[in-house]
Amino acid sequence: MSALALYLKQFGHTVLGSDRSFDMGRNDDMRQHLTQAGILIVPQNGLSISSRIDTFVVSSAVEDSIPDVTKAQELGLTIKTRANILAEVFNTHFGMAVAGTSGKTTTTAMIGHILYETGHSVAMLNGGVSCNSYNHKPCSNFIYTGEDACLIEADESDGSIAEYLPDISVLTNVSLDHKSLDEIRRLFRDFLDKTKHGTVMNLDDPESLALNVQRPNNITFSIQGNPEATLSASNIQESLQGCTFVLNGSQNIRLPVIGKYNIANALAAVGVCIHLRIAIAESFKVLESFKGVKRRMNYIGTGHGAYVFDDYAHNPAKIKAAIDALLPLAKRLFIVYQPHSFEALRLTKKDLIQTLGNVLSERTEWLMLPVFYAGGTVIKDISSQDVVGPLQTKGKRAFTFHKRDEILLYLRKRVCPGDVAIVMGARDETLTSLAQDIVKVLQREDEL
Repeated sequence: MSALALYLKQFGHTVLGSDRSFDMGRNDDMRQHLTQAGILIVPQNGLSISSRIDTFVVSSAVEDSIPDVTKAQELGLTIKTRANILAEVFNTHFGMAVAGTSGKTTTTAMIGHILYETGHSVAMLNGGVSCNSYNHKPCSNFIYTGEDACLIEADESDGSIAEYLPDISVLTNVSLDHKSLDEIRRLFRDFLDKTKHGTVMNLDDPESLALNVQRPNNITFSIQGNPEATLSASNIQESLQGCTFVLNGSQNIRLPVIGKYNIANALAAVGVCIHLRIAIAESFKVLESFKGVKRRMNYIGTGHGAYVFDDYAHNPAKIKAAIDALLPLAKRLFIVYQPHSFEALRLTKKDLIQTLGNVLSERTEWLMLPVFYAGGTVIKDISSQDVVGPLQTKGKRAFTFHKRDEILLYLRKRVCPGDVAIVMGARDETLTSLAQDIVKVLQREDEL
């Protein structure tokens, strides 16, 4: 929503908006970014909604019962979803859309970074905030260098991916997340079938291959050294500072991001740039200056000889990928996780328990906070203990905590030099503050 607001403001529209997280005093960096761009932020109480508004744009993340939506309905305003407006923008341009259950935000940011640094004309509207600064402006999920092309993260969680008609499409991977696998498969297959120019697909992902999409102009990638892939990574070496690998058996590549999955994201991004006739070597050279995306395996700091990271991982596949990336580099791994909604936890509970049962080891501790509640009307019929209990039965070191202070105290007593702590979860921007607080608590140990 924020990237869309910035785009519309760029073209001279008067834009105002509300967000209950702002009303709660959260996400102040984004609020300031929008305000500095000339966007008016108002309380979400319905009082700023008037007949002067031409179009009322609503996110699928809010309910019809909130005061702003209720007032817009009473006034008979033209109401469109975020996806409606984004599709209107995207479908009138040469469009590049990145889809997939995991990795699409970072892949989109990587493509945007390459296009910006190579001087291409593009508008990028992303779901996550890039850590790089563009056009001498603060870190943002919006890049604008011209109107020749539009680059977006295509979200499947609300079905809005069905509205986009891409010229170039990317499918990073397919796994269970917001919808059933059958629904997700159908959405992604239709998305790829509608692509007009070329596709980029993951040759390592069985679910993606099972879609059996036959495209004449398809670029593939693999991090398992598959020689049939257009872009194939082998001899992967990882550290807490980044990773290196050999591309197509000959070219040495370095990336300043952590995790094999980020190598896959980079290969997907470079695949798009091949479609745009940007040299492979040039794309990877530019990615050496890519700083990542906020809350995507961000290094927060070090305390008491331990590293602390912040990550958006919120479904079983993403959680496993983050654990797999960090565990080989850590003496012990402490995972602080906050489920982002009751509905999502209800959908993924079985898969999450099974995944954690396989991936958690004697060197891991699973520390689970209560389910995040952002307001509105939801059914609260599941809790974090419904995950922790079965894990404890399996002999895993898994615990529930009611308050963040309890986790801080626990980590201060438990974490030793060489350990790694990671905070995981979606939607709640204050999780970054929790990761920062963990660093502060651990640094106090150094002062003793």
